[in-house]
Amino acid sequence: MRMENYELGDRSDERTADLNDLCGRILSQHRLILVSNRGPVEHHMTEGRPEPRRGSGSVVTSFTPLARDFEFTWVSSAMSEGDRAVSGNGSGASVKSPLPGQQISLRYVVTPRRAYHKYYNVICNPLLWFLQHYMWNPPHNPTVDANVHDAWDTGYVAVNEAFAKAVVREASYSENPPVVMGHDYHLYLLPEFVRRDLPDAVIQHYVHVPWPTPLYWNLIPRRIVRRICESLSAADIVGFQTAQDRRSFLDTVEEFVPESQVDRLENTVELDGQVCFAKVYPGSINVDEVQHIANAPRTLEYEARLSRDNGDATIVRIDRAEPNKNVVRGFRAYDQLLSGHPELKGRVKFLAFLVPSRTHLRQYQRYMDEVQQVIQQVNNSHATGGWQPIVPYMENNYAQAVAGMKLYDALLVNTLVEGMNLVAKEGPVVNKRDGVLVLSQSSGAYSQLAEGALSVAPTDLVGTAEALYRAITMPAAERRRRASLLYQSVCSQDNEDWLCRQLQDIAALL
Repeated sequence: MRMENYELGDRSDERTADLNDLCGRILSQHRLILVSNRGPVEHHMTEGRPEPRRGSGSVVTSFTPLARDFEFTWVSSAMSEGDRAVSGNGSGASVKSPLPGQQISLRYVVTPRRAYHKYYNVICNPLLWFLQHYMWNPPHNPTVDANVHDAWDTGYVAVNEAFAKAVVREASYSENPPVVMGHDYHLYLLPEFVRRDLPDAVIQHYVHVPWPTPLYWNLIPRRIVRRICESLSAADIVGFQTAQDRRSFLDTVEEFVPESQVDRLENTVELDGQVCFAKVYPGSINVDEVQHIANAPRTLEYEARLSRDNGDATIVRIDRAEPNKNVVRGFRAYDQLLSGHPELKGRVKFLAFLVPSRTHLRQYQRYMDEVQQVIQQVNNSHATGGWQPIVPYMENNYAQAVAGMKLYDALLVNTLVEGMNLVAKEGPVVNKRDGVLVLSQSSGAYSQLAEGALSVAPTDLVGTAEALYRAITMPAAERRRRASLLYQSVCSQDNEDWLCRQLQDIAALL
């Protein structure tokens, strides 16, 4: 694959040049303002002083190339007391990022703690995130009571308006209309408020999570869904992970905003004279960065340690321990694999790298308990001598997880519904064993990676067990063919490609 890597490297260099050219053209005339709930720098108080640390999350990772090379402003929530202190409790101007290698300015949005609690812990996560991942159990939840209505009005709406005011303040430093790039379900009302105060701004909003069908949106009050649809339609561009998400968005707007004009050939929404383009930009990874981490000394130490405990065949999964990741069914499918193929006992090992997530939410606490119970059950049922069928690693340790990716013979991604699974893209670019990707057909990554993967229905335990068996017994030539397909696909549609295509569409509007 040496020639293949060389050719892909050339294309990557071309994309970097294109990205730099696009940013230069846009920023020479317009102020770029990026907006997300979590920002690229979080300040933690140490001995009474704010100490900066790199922020977490996919948005921060995705925009690292821009933050490194270009000057723009990133607006985000003040997540800590340190953020509040640095921002002058919300009264000050934006500040330069203190992190080395970042050219950007930071503006923190400080909102009353009670309002932020309603916004984040009542609306964003329990309501919108669960809705958009089809994770509710409608006979039992959600229950939209007076507290939810109040949280929408005095939490979600209020915090979104505070974000918009911060954008307007930042835009006032330039004579030309700004380019505003908003992100995700936390800020669905941002386009409405920014358009109201900056009618000439170029507004793009990217939705990182799936977009459900109108029938599912009908489970919550119509006034909330209509307001979301109207606000997103006030943007110039709304970006989605998949074509299915875009179709569902257009259907939802048509259902809840009947006076809008939806054009399915052009994929546009026209409302109150504003034309909004619905685009598809599948999220991806920074291949060079992931490969660099894979060869870092710390990762190599973990790789050596994990290698000593490998089986003849190694199955790996890497997930946050969230219900939509479908971890429990993955382990149950592995249980079926061992029951149906007892000759594998003692020879195959399942390494599970699981990061505890949102542990303050009861649903997540219960799911983590269920995950631990099924691990114990499988190990108790099948362990022989010194062999343990599932080896769990319950910690947030990315270097260790990347080491695991290098060693898999089968990578299991059996997620239920999600925007884009990046593990399915990271694994193929670092794996050293021509490992096989077993991929859920409902994953956001499926449409891009299906040709090189073994597809499974996420609820099908029998099918998943069969796919795992096929993966670990697949002939070497077929493994190489599939691994090469995945590698080329991910490298040709990497994070820089994702950024370039968005910026090209924005530049066309300027």
